[in-house]
Amino acid sequence: MQQFEISDLITAVEPHSGRRLPVRRAEVVRRLLESGDERGSRIVAELPADREGVLDPDAVDRLLISVHTELQRLSEELRIGERLVHVLGPIFTAIRSAGAQPGPYRLVDVGCGLGYLVRWLASTHALGADVELVGVDLDAALVGEAERLARAEGLGCRFVHGNAFDLPQAATVYVSTGVLHHFRGPDLGDFFRAQAASPAQAFCHFDIAATRLAPIGAWVFHRARMRHPLGRHDGVVSARRAHSDETLLRAATAPGIRPLLYEPRGSANPFCTTLRPVIGVRPHLEAPLRLALGRAARRLVGPEHLAEAIG
Repeated sequence: MQQFEISDLITAVEPHSGRRLPVRRAEVVRRLLESGDERGSRIVAELPADREGVLDPDAVDRLLISVHTELQRLSEELRIGERLVHVLGPIFTAIRSAGAQPGPYRLVDVGCGLGYLVRWLASTHALGADVELVGVDLDAALVGEAERLARAEGLGCRFVHGNAFDLPQAATVYVSTGVLHHFRGPDLGDFFRAQAASPAQAFCHFDIAATRLAPIGAWVFHRARMRHPLGRHDGVVSARRAHSDETLLRAATAPGIRPLLYEPRGSANPFCTTLRPVIGVRPHLEAPLRLALGRAARRLVGPEHLAEAIG
């Protein structure tokens, strides 16, 4: 039975324009009940709505900003920025060394939320001065808050409300954290094919490793660290919806892209919801990427070696 994250259901926008659409509370409650999620339906039933039953968009925005603020705190504690740079740094090193595309380069964070990754990269200069940092999200409230935080912190990055693949200037590298599991069925393959069809040289998308114990670890972790019931609910559902290694590599296989998985399931810690990336590079970049990773290149596997890697 399909499971839903509440945050996916209480907002709706047109995919390309980003225009906000009304969401009826009763419809969200119905979908959650039909999926067998009584707890989720109770959480939504308590959200404010107008006389016609449409969820209050301002209240929804405040709630999502609050939940994403808690997620940012968790990202800081888990040092997600450092973990991403461990892979992103070698990707940009490979692009520079191959000389296929001269700088400056552009990193686009798809579904950036409050822009924690982009702001952390801007504050640390971890990828170098020749990398422009851009965060994109379809949620206008989250983008607005990301912009406010970046201004307050005096950071050299920018945020865009809209579709990451409709930007006037394409990315050199697309990245995301915790986004892949939101795409289901053919939409997952479409997500990767859109990047393969763009001028981008690579993508690097981090998501939860689909281990058997990941949902238990997510429940313990989010119960202890998240204050709002919505954040606790969605954190566990995220782990349950995580794609298998096989699904990710199959979906990431697209013309002109070499799909690779870093730290496949066999090397992931089964007791927690470990984030690890699926990577796509133009074929000529695989060798320089492995060289830039050094000994860590042993953790990188392609579809032909996946079965062996996961045991």
